[in-house]
Amino acid sequence: MPVPAEPSTPEFPENWPRERIARHQAERLQSLLRHVAEHNPFWQRRFYQAGLDPNDIRTPKDLQRLPTLTKADLVDDQQAHPPYGSNRTVGARFVRLHQTSGTTTGRPLRWLDSARNWDWFMHCWAQIYRVAGVRDDDRLCFAFSFGPFIGFWAAFEAATRLGRFSLAAGGLSSAGRLQLIEDNRVTVVCCTPTYALRLADVAAEMGFDLRGSTVRALIVAGEPGASLPSVRRRIEDAWAARLFDHWGMTEIGSLAIECAENPGGMHLLETECIAEVLDPQSLQPVTDGVGELVVTNLGRIDAPLIRYRTGDLVRIDRRPCPCGRSLLRLDGGILGRADDMLIIRGNNVFPATFEALLREIPEVAEFRIDVDTTGRMPQVTVTVEPHAAGDGGSPQPPPPHPLAHRVREHIKARLNFYVEVRVVPPGTLPRFEMKGRRFFRTPSED
Repeated sequence: MPVPAEPSTPEFPENWPRERIARHQAERLQSLLRHVAEHNPFWQRRFYQAGLDPNDIRTPKDLQRLPTLTKADLVDDQQAHPPYGSNRTVGARFVRLHQTSGTTTGRPLRWLDSARNWDWFMHCWAQIYRVAGVRDDDRLCFAFSFGPFIGFWAAFEAATRLGRFSLAAGGLSSAGRLQLIEDNRVTVVCCTPTYALRLADVAAEMGFDLRGSTVRALIVAGEPGASLPSVRRRIEDAWAARLFDHWGMTEIGSLAIECAENPGGMHLLETECIAEVLDPQSLQPVTDGVGELVVTNLGRIDAPLIRYRTGDLVRIDRRPCPCGRSLLRLDGGILGRADDMLIIRGNNVFPATFEALLREIPEVAEFRIDVDTTGRMPQVTVTVEPHAAGDGGSPQPPPPHPLAHRVREHIKARLNFYVEVRVVPPGTLPRFEMKGRRFFRTPSED
């Protein structure tokens, strides 16, 4: 299939001025609402229950009259209308299926895409590659298993449509993927932050010169790690390459990317979505500070989401970006999950907070956070695994392990409370290819 046509203007949409983006959003929104009012039973019910006529919503600001939508709403709809739910254009031909892991609700969320939905995905990724500075001569490797998880499926297919040399590395071991990268002189790797660190560990075990490889950039997604300074430093130091953070969701699409000129945040593709940042409790707009990202995607017309609560917490950066783009920028990328926030000794703490602190300690190879919320006050246990002697980390000293004291004092110094710290032998904790699963509550959120 051909690459989706760009607008007739010589400017790419990610470079449009605010006035043009606003006009474009209003036009796309009206077109989307007309379509769902005629062809989508899920949205027909939503508007009827809200007592709204879709024709009454003309601008992005008018969206505030419509209730927000949650993942639980979508899961319930799929339970009521198995197996795919009713958020589908009646009569549309769907060609792709992806699904979530189900770690939040306990049930996977399935999502269908028609050919035109998938073309829109390709259009989003064409913008993402341009903003990240991917070149015509780059050679890309997609280091993930090609299964129902959407992962970098769209990224892979968009790269091939754009004529980039693209390697699918599913079905290979980590050592095999490193060899593939070396043999084919790969310049851009797409994976999760967790797996970028895992590949670095395997490279050290193999004696593989990762810093001397041809890789110049990594595009990572699936976790907030890339926007954590300590995680970013570890990955960039291990690979001697520039890290680019990217954000998307199975159900919402691929909609944000870090620009080459301004590390530590992400631009939202506002020509493809309408974004709101709301207080998670009151659902009122947040002008300053942290709020929940709520998104309306404009191009996934055969299974769209309108005012979808992503659960991701963000902070708007209103300063002009050095890249010159007027797209909304999220300072620090995704800061955490609204439903993961803990209040410990008066502190608002997220799993990413612990990860940022633990990644500052070079001796920590892997970790796990357990939070017991059954008592009056959350009790936190941090389990850390040191590097094995001789793999680039520090040798493991005899017990009692001084790493426990160092971790405990480091967290106390930064968060002003003590946690219990356990040290386990090298190789004890699991390694992850996709999203890392390191945060556990008692009782379990599953």
